[in-house]
Amino acid sequence: MLVMDTTYFKRTFGAMVFRDVYEKENLLWKFVNYETIALYQRGVSELQDRGFKVLGITVDGRRGIFKAFGDIPVQMCQFHQKQIIRRYLSLNPVLKAGIELKELTDMLTMTDAPSFAHWLEQWFLKWRHFLNEKTENPFTGRKQFTHRRLRSAYNSLKSNLPHLFTYQKYLKEGMPNTTNSLDGTFSHVKAKVNIHRGLKLHRKTKLIQELLRRK
Repeated sequence: MLVMDTTYFKRTFGAMVFRDVYEKENLLWKFVNYETIALYQRGVSELQDRGFKVLGITVDGRRGIFKAFGDIPVQMCQFHQKQIIRRYLSLNPVLKAGIELKELTDMLTMTDAPSFAHWLEQWFLKWRHFLNEKTENPFTGRKQFTHRRLRSAYNSLKSNLPHLFTYQKYLKEGMPNTTNSLDGTFSHVKAKVNIHRGLKLHRKTKLIQELLRRK
């Protein structure tokens, strides 16, 4: 099982890492200016060419990535999904609809696909008229959705739902439901790099490589 993600040390300098969940080993890493689906595809293909059999992939949910790897099952990181909802609704939503949607999202790691889909549908049925409310822009005269961030939060959950519980079909294979294995690695690497803030880019790159090479 593979976990992959990218962390940034500067706005246009990041490390894209492919990690073996079983062995807790970083199999491949690439220094990138920006993360793209094409770069993730190349990384997976490179591992397959080396002889690795990729049974499943856990990712952060970049748009279009779920269809990028053919028949390989893909899991959307539930932690990243929670982060997306928090960005839209904040940690402490004011609207009752937002409070309920955040509470529902917080249950992601404690439920299953049918149950979550049912509760999300019930939430939508309860608040659909509220979601469709529109407000007229006083400058343009155009009407726009009043609760756009709430709509975006719901649409994110609805869109990612088919991939939020993939791991439950592969429990025996050990597919993780988050990219936490890599998040811990990234935190460790950044802590070490920050100690040496004055390093030039080529030396910083060597340091990051050495840290990623260790289990």
